[in-house]
Amino acid sequence: MTERLLPGDPRAAELLLAGSLVAFPTETVYGLGADATSNTAVAAVFTAKGRPHFNPLICHYPDAEAAFRHVEASELAVRLAAAFWPGPLTMVLPRRITCPVALLAGAGLDTLAVRVPAHPVAMALLQAVGRPVAAPSANRSGAVSPTTAAHVLDGLGGRIAAVVDGGPCAVGVESTVLDLSGPRPFLLRPGGVPREAIEAVVGPIGSGITPAAAEQSRTLRSPGLLVSHYAPGLPVRLAASEVAADEALLAFGAPLPGAGVVFQLSLAGDTAEAAASLFTGLRWLDAEGGRLGLRGIAAMAVPDGGLGAAINDRLQRAAAPR
Repeated sequence: MTERLLPGDPRAAELLLAGSLVAFPTETVYGLGADATSNTAVAAVFTAKGRPHFNPLICHYPDAEAAFRHVEASELAVRLAAAFWPGPLTMVLPRRITCPVALLAGAGLDTLAVRVPAHPVAMALLQAVGRPVAAPSANRSGAVSPTTAAHVLDGLGGRIAAVVDGGPCAVGVESTVLDLSGPRPFLLRPGGVPREAIEAVVGPIGSGITPAAAEQSRTLRSPGLLVSHYAPGLPVRLAASEVAADEALLAFGAPLPGAGVVFQLSLAGDTAEAAASLFTGLRWLDAEGGRLGLRGIAAMAVPDGGLGAAINDRLQRAAAPR
């Protein structure tokens, strides 16, 4: 049975140090935490999620100093940490030779994805553990990411030791992932920090390997690059300009008429508001659409500005062939 713990409960850190799995809130989504220095604990994450072993995990730290003890921080990385940590930015950097993180956490690569989350519950837990915590999203692999403790229990209840209930996540989509392991920064996954904000700090950034090519090569440099990911049970149709009575509608702005059921991401067309409710909306439409016997989910178009790129990335993966 999975325990539901309150923020500040010392058992969360004790369970992690003992090698158990504990889900906890971050500002992006709930993470499934494991002691990143324990091969056994990291392997348990892949088992609990049903996650491919070639898909690396993000390691979470209480501050930049702790993270940079385990990876080689470039001048750009230091600048980005000063600008965005704590916060929803993950950096992929070369591992130090002395890095104690289990090789499995980085999928055996010579790089490591590191982040300092901004959520006070996550920060307090990381400080109490005193070790890096590997924490992918706390859901079954490929499914919709969780933004509440109830979402975690729906997917992983009975498979993990505990979940710390810190309420709903504010950002609602995963962190932006930036590869800084080469001579030029590459955006691997859009997320909670918009591309424009990063480029304001470090200048133009490139786009890395496509998800399809990365998945085919089985050498993903970042989590969140699988082609089919964040997917509800019902099929998703993108950029809907009309909707049928037997479809559920994921609305952005004035909703299209005629849907069997509607979830509004943001009536005002605010991408930050939409991102915060995206995964909740997909989950709700999947459940309600299934209950009503609807055939799929139609998603209205969202512009790419602000957090729109992150929203569209998640929707494209949710709609990908499975």
